Amino acid sequence: MKIDSYSFGRMTIGGREYTSDLIICNRQVHDNWWRKTSHKLSLEDIKAFLYNTPEVLVVGNGKFGLMKVQKDLINYCESSSIELIVQKSEVASETYNELVNRRKHILAAFHLTC
Repeated sequence: MKIDSYSFGRMTIGGREYTSDLIICNRQVHDNWWRKTSHKLSLEDIKAFLYNTPEVLVVGNGKFGLMKVQKDLINYCESSSIELIVQKSEVASETYNELVNRRKHILAAFHLTC
């Protein structure tokens, strides 16, 4: 599953447009994803998706990079040998596609707006 496009507040995946934050896990899109605190991404926010330990966690932190990854999630990734990539959402969508091409086991979390 590849990301077709990203623009502020919109992401198209497999021809379907999404307008809310989303997670891609096991080649499935989980839209209408919300974090406990708006512009902070913590372990608790994605813990349910970490059951099948990914090789890579790609975080699209918004058009302007305003969503911040919290230390608990950073520590978890380090202790679990999960590569953590945090980028603005447009760049992160390109990174995700490159990793999919390399057949990596990826978990991706995208903030679509700011």
